[in-house]
Amino acid sequence: MKARARYMDWAKHRAKPAIDLAGSNLLACSLDDLPGAREALDISGESPNGFAPLVEAIAARYGVGPDNVATAVGCSGANFLTLAAFVGPGDEVLLERPGYDPLAAAATMLGADVSRFDRRFEEGYRLDPDRIERAVTPRTRAVVLSSPHNPSGVLAGVDDLREIGRLAERHGFAVMVDEVYLDLASSGHAPAATLSPAFVSTNSLTKAYGLASLRCGWSLASPEVTEEIRRARNAVDVWSAIPADRLSVVAFRRLDRLHDRARQIVGSNAPLVQAFLDSRPELECVSSSATIAFPRFRDGRDADPFARKLLRDHGVALVPGVFFDSPSHFRIAYGGAPEDVEKGLEAIAACLAAP
Repeated sequence: MKARARYMDWAKHRAKPAIDLAGSNLLACSLDDLPGAREALDISGESPNGFAPLVEAIAARYGVGPDNVATAVGCSGANFLTLAAFVGPGDEVLLERPGYDPLAAAATMLGADVSRFDRRFEEGYRLDPDRIERAVTPRTRAVVLSSPHNPSGVLAGVDDLREIGRLAERHGFAVMVDEVYLDLASSGHAPAATLSPAFVSTNSLTKAYGLASLRCGWSLASPEVTEEIRRARNAVDVWSAIPADRLSVVAFRRLDRLHDRARQIVGSNAPLVQAFLDSRPELECVSSSATIAFPRFRDGRDADPFARKLLRDHGVALVPGVFFDSPSHFRIAYGGAPEDVEKGLEAIAACLAAP
């Protein structure tokens, strides 16, 4: 079935900006940030069900068994394979709104029908278990959400997640939680997969660690579910890229230091973004726990013309809210170099002030 991720189409083909506040990856690491990486490089190895040392490293990080881990090509790959393990033609997938567009595209590609439940600005984008329950139908096979929420960066409450888990167990559907920003949250929340067997947590080394090019992603779930995810992978790429997996193992050995690096970057950038948002009377925004913010224009104007003008006149990119079904919003990403974030915010202010 034809399916297009409009956001990714735009992101890959837009004009290259001088300053990118659209892409939400953390500032990229280099090999120098991974001591031992060069020595670990080798093109040989076996990966019938994931590269075993990497699976074990992920399991150790979360205090689960290797049979609770299924690896994938990035978090996007983990999301697709997880959905493939649960849904097919005629099934229903219930997706948060606003939400990450490629998740809907993945469900559509698998032949599923996509329905929505709302996370509302006026409620701080809180997950509402009652709203989800009202949206569930007998065809619902999976509920898909993110924590921290993409695009707002709002972290889901543990009590709300537990209630959603109980709801899923009663109705017999799975809940996939994209947690690609979770390690940036300051509260130290455990993956949702540890709260209920109905949950599958997906994640990667991209957003929180600056290692997008390794394409290291994974799903955490019950052994029965991870086995189905591995079977789904057999139809897609069969075998992982061993050199990237070897480097990912090195990264897991250094993950605490990489996390400290991430916190330093976020610690520099988040106050800049918050001060900017506080200074702009035409904008309002819910506080974020990630490296993204999702302000909206108070007067309800369409943000797309503003985003186009910002890129054309100032060389700064951000994401128009239309890609998240929220036209009066735009998403700012601030995982990059602090000097770029500061210059980008200055450009946004200048563009807002221009006639």
